[in-house]
Amino acid sequence: MSVRVHESSESLATTVATELLARLAAAQEAGETPQIGLTGGTIADQLHREVARLAPASSVDWSRVVVWWGDERFVDSSSSDRNAVQAREAFLSQVGVDPANVHEIPSASEVATAEEAAEAYSATLREHGAGSFTVLMLGIGPDAHIASLFPHFPQLEVEDEIAVAVHDSPKPPPDRVTLTFPALNRADEVWFLAAGEGKADAVAAALAPTGAVPDTPARGIAPTGTVTWHLDRAAASALP
Repeated sequence: MSVRVHESSESLATTVATELLARLAAAQEAGETPQIGLTGGTIADQLHREVARLAPASSVDWSRVVVWWGDERFVDSSSSDRNAVQAREAFLSQVGVDPANVHEIPSASEVATAEEAAEAYSATLREHGAGSFTVLMLGIGPDAHIASLFPHFPQLEVEDEIAVAVHDSPKPPPDRVTLTFPALNRADEVWFLAAGEGKADAVAAALAPTGAVPDTPARGIAPTGTVTWHLDRAAASALP
């Protein structure tokens, strides 16, 4: 695991966008079809806009990139609350991704319940996934939740499902779908993104020498590959 501290959220977004494009290009040069897992939130939106800005100068063939999400808000398909809508507007609509390779979690416009959405997404991942993410990006909440795995929620204990429904989320909207720890941990590289002083205590708890996953869900990320934390100065301010 490595921790990288950037001077600002802007420099974080630019650096990570540059490294993501390089990682995707290298995978394609090696004959792979890279599979990336996206996250939502303010810093993710900054990153996505930087990817769109820098993509024309890269060698990435976006028609051969497969896109997933670690979690999603169970709302109508056009809702700005959806991580997928934010990503489409910020960069997916601009870089030439093949729509067949963009695997959104079903919305409330398509299925009746979050449980149905989780079941359908699990089936899609089984059919079209490569067994692991090339790069999985995750945010972290002020309570140290990741994806939609919240402190002391029963979804933290699920070991035999790929995706599950979440209800009564402590932050709106209340209904969500999230990948479980076993699914999230099938990644060659996990990149945490955190910016702002409001994330500092959660980052410190996640990186502390000791702690419990029920209290700090970010501690449950232990992938098959590597973990890199990308922080701005404010998010890193509570680290020793």
